[in-house]
Amino acid sequence: MIDRIAPTVRSARRVVMRQSWRDLLFLHWALAPAAVRTLLPPGLELDLFDGMAYIGLVPFTMRGVRPAGFPSFPPVSNFHETNVRTYVHVGGRDPGVWFFSLDAANALAVVAARAWFHLPYHHARMGLTRPAEGNPNYVYTGTRLWPGPRPASYSIEAAPASGPARAAAGTLDHFLVERYFLYAARRGGLFRGQVHHAPYPVQAALARSVEETMLAANRIVRPGDAPLAHFSTGVDVEVFALEGVT
Repeated sequence: MIDRIAPTVRSARRVVMRQSWRDLLFLHWALAPAAVRTLLPPGLELDLFDGMAYIGLVPFTMRGVRPAGFPSFPPVSNFHETNVRTYVHVGGRDPGVWFFSLDAANALAVVAARAWFHLPYHHARMGLTRPAEGNPNYVYTGTRLWPGPRPASYSIEAAPASGPARAAAGTLDHFLVERYFLYAARRGGLFRGQVHHAPYPVQAALARSVEETMLAANRIVRPGDAPLAHFSTGVDVEVFALEGVT
C-alpha cells in the first residue's frame, strides 16, 4: 500500500522558492498502463488507480513566483502555465508527478526551470478569460512558441459545477490532485523535488469544450471520451530543492 499522506507533511529542508497557483483546471483521461509505461524514464513506476494510468492536462496561473527571501516582481513573477503529466512512484514510495511537458508564458522562467529543476519547460503564448456576469466559464488558451515539438496548443472552456471541498484520502479526486513530489531526469540521473501547500479546495467542473494538441505533442493518444474535470481556486506553495533519487 502506497502511503499518500506522508508526502503532505512539510519537509524540514530549506525552502528555495515561493509561489501561488491560481485558477487551476485539472483535466484527466484514464489510459491502459501499457500506453504510458514506455514513456517513463528508468527508475519510475506508474502509479495506478483501480488498474488504470491517468494523463493530466492542467492549465493555471502562477502568481508571486520568486526565490525564498525575495519579494515578487509582477512582470516576471506572474504568468500562465500548463502541464501535461502522469503519476508515478519509486519502489512503492513517494507518489508524485512525472511531467511530459510544461509550457509557461514567461521566457525567463522557462530558461531557469530547465537549468535548475531539469524540467521540460517550453515558452508559450497563453491567455485566461475568467467568468463574467452571465457567463460562468473559464476559457484557457495557449500556443507553444519554443522549443518544439509543435504543434502544441489548446483552447478549453470549462466551468466549476459544485462547491469547493477537500478531496478525501482514498478517492480518485485525492489521487489526481493531491501530489507533493515531482520527478525529473537528466543525463541518466533521476531527481525528486517536493512542494508543500494546504490541501486544494477542489470542485467538480464541466469541460464544455476541449480542443488541444498538447497530448499528441508528447506522443500520447488521447481517448475519445470526455475528460474528468476538476477546478480549484488555488493554493500558496513552498518549493524545496531537488535531490537525487537512489
